[in-house]
Amino acid sequence: MAEFKKPEISEMRPKITVIGVGGGGGNAINNMIAEQLQGTEFIAANTDAQALTMSKATRLIQLGAHVTEGLGAGSLPEIGRAAAEESLDEIMDHLAGTHMCFVTAGMGGGTGTGAAPVIAQAARKAGILTVGVVTKPFTFEGRRRMQMAEEGIERLREAADTVIVIPNQNLFRIADAKTTFADAFVIADRVLYSGVSCITDLIVKEGLINLDFADVKSVMRGMGRAMMGTGEASGESRAMKAAEAAIANPLLDEVSMKGAKGVLVSISGGRDMTLFEVDEAATRIREEVYEDADIIVGAIFDKSMEGRFRVSVVATGLDRALGVGEADAGIAHDHSVPSAARILQ
Repeated sequence: MAEFKKPEISEMRPKITVIGVGGGGGNAINNMIAEQLQGTEFIAANTDAQALTMSKATRLIQLGAHVTEGLGAGSLPEIGRAAAEESLDEIMDHLAGTHMCFVTAGMGGGTGTGAAPVIAQAARKAGILTVGVVTKPFTFEGRRRMQMAEEGIERLREAADTVIVIPNQNLFRIADAKTTFADAFVIADRVLYSGVSCITDLIVKEGLINLDFADVKSVMRGMGRAMMGTGEASGESRAMKAAEAAIANPLLDEVSMKGAKGVLVSISGGRDMTLFEVDEAATRIREEVYEDADIIVGAIFDKSMEGRFRVSVVATGLDRALGVGEADAGIAHDHSVPSAARILQ
């Protein structure tokens, strides 16, 4: 009798790459690496050769070595754009085999504003699910920088599948007189981290309800404007409190997720998280959007979350009511602890 051999089954996980473009993008991926974001590869791309030496990423791309001679884009998006076009073959070599690419940048400068849309367009054209997660400058940085940022965001929205924008100005809503300038950018980097991790964790971490890549793709492919919010709570009614905080958090502009075509709900907690709590939180989010929205829910375990409950929501395909080229993102927490302090932990 022939011996039956169990076939070998190799687990195929999607290759997820985060590319940090320019100084702001480089800082964002340094934070993600420090926070030990799982299941992703990191690439730092910059026109400034000196800034690349400070990167924690293992893969570095000097954009436009001939165009800029390694000296940066000088706050000129057209230089950043030309630099990315010069280095596009190298960028795409690094993205070979990638299924999902996050392009992160601080908009308003030269490299991020100019290069991010070029990179996103090339990645999407190659069939890679491409998500932009970027910041918008503080108002005090000046009208010119804000205008450049808004133009860059509009180009990025046309290039990528989905774009999430974090308005730095809204950090004032959770800051106080003791919040330092450095702290403000730490908060912004943590929001960028949340925008990426709430999606990737659902694919790569153990959970009550895991999602596959096809689920994520269904609510993010070709969706344009998006908004993201995260809420966290502990104690009694923590699931409902976290869901409410994700919906109405202080870093969001006054916009509604009501018109979203797709909604990804990422729920995380410790081993004490119950199926009832997951249902309660997901049901609350569902009440905020139209019945025909494509809603996917995932719930993952995180040992560091024991006693706490977190809800992250990415609402995609939002209507034009958001304003030109904008989507918005933020983090909120239950009010038992000051918001900024909780975010900075």
